[in-house]
Amino acid sequence: MTTPSRLPEPYGHSSGANLADILERVLDKGIVIAGDIRINLLDIELLTIKLRLIVASVDKAKEMGIDWWEDDPALSSGARRKELARENAELRERLAQLEPDRTRTREEEAS
Repeated sequence: MTTPSRLPEPYGHSSGANLADILERVLDKGIVIAGDIRINLLDIELLTIKLRLIVASVDKAKEMGIDWWEDDPALSSGARRKELARENAELRERLAQLEPDRTRTREEEAS
């Protein structure tokens, strides 16, 4: 004899709306969770960890002056292009220092 599996009851429509309202409010206003963890041994501090978590929408984060993702090459294609352009300019400068005659010759041929 098989017994039917017990599945949790589906949430009501009102709780889903409440969750959506709460999420919208948190993203609109932002929320900060802060905490410190300290590990001491015989009144000697061995380790301190400071935790800070900010949950907010991108617009709210920008209002607060938080925009680190715009300058992170791993997260922003614009930042990646800037990094590649800077790296390219540095390499061209180093090449010009190593091979000044060849660089001048190529520039003259290009003109």
